[in-house]
Amino acid sequence: MRKTYTNLVALIVALSVLLTACAGATPTPATTPTPMIKEVIKEVPAAPKPQSLTIYSGRSETLVDPIIQQFGQATGIEVAVKYAKTAQLAATLQEEGEKSPADIFFAQDPGGLGAVEDMLVRLPDGMLDQVSGWAHSPDGRWVGISGRARVVVYNTERLTESDLPDSIFAFTDPQWKGRIGWPPTNASFQTMVTAMRVIWGEDKTRQWLLGIQANDPKIYPKNTPTVAAAGAGEIDVGFVNHYYLYRFLQEHGESFAARNYHLPSGGPGALVMVAGAGILSTSGSKEAAQRFLKFMLSPVAQQYFTGQTFEYPLVEGVKTNRLLTPLNEITRPQIDLGGLKDIRSTQALFRETGILP
Repeated sequence: MRKTYTNLVALIVALSVLLTACAGATPTPATTPTPMIKEVIKEVPAAPKPQSLTIYSGRSETLVDPIIQQFGQATGIEVAVKYAKTAQLAATLQEEGEKSPADIFFAQDPGGLGAVEDMLVRLPDGMLDQVSGWAHSPDGRWVGISGRARVVVYNTERLTESDLPDSIFAFTDPQWKGRIGWPPTNASFQTMVTAMRVIWGEDKTRQWLLGIQANDPKIYPKNTPTVAAAGAGEIDVGFVNHYYLYRFLQEHGESFAARNYHLPSGGPGALVMVAGAGILSTSGSKEAAQRFLKFMLSPVAQQYFTGQTFEYPLVEGVKTNRLLTPLNEITRPQIDLGGLKDIRSTQALFRETGILP
């Protein structure tokens, strides 16, 4: 298209020079279009400007970069991605405000999305309808891309499922002293505790935090080392997202000495969260942003998440990885994920109880 445009303009200029020469006039320099040329140029469609998209991703690069690159290759859209922790990016967006270059916020959990919800546009109903009602925000400003279940990972050389309690609250029992691992700075862990505050209330949540703290838990920076510690026997149990285990099984095989346990009584310890995304109201590339979300909800991307990252697909018709416990067999709490945005109060409770400085 750009080549056709350039050739056409050159032809018009050459024709103008020829006509003025035949009339005995001094040719107009080619760099200064005559009024006639200007009128003709108006009728020539401009060369399309390459589309671009800037994504702020709270999801790790190793997890989502392959599918983001596939989107760029399939559409020809130039994609730039800024990777950081979800909470950090939410704070960055709030600081940047209307000057933010971001078009998409791709968050690890609904808490991060909720923190900047007023900066996001409402998504089309047709897009929201592709997932179940629990997997998008009530006012339609973000949509879930993949599902992530909270589990207890346990060491199989010391425990069987029959040794584990029905509820996460039971781990406050002194019998678990020195046997627990947790990652209190992890965003998903903080979202789970936010769900505790919603389901149990502040007092019982505080009681749980103090009870686990009294059991001298080992602290890890995130989910991966917590699962590794369970497999190595450093801890007996840990509180993590479900899919980290399957990466270890993929690398080490069935001999890896840890497995997931879905708490049968449900409650906040059996929460199923979503990683989701929304479009910034200040985006200058909203069309490209919508194409990105549509792609992430397509069978290709949904199959990527369940097949490669062991997460739950959220679009009907895409089969869940056979290694995963089906969602309908998890006793997950019926909770509005949009109500999990008050992460700051959860962090304040962590500081009050001495879990965070």
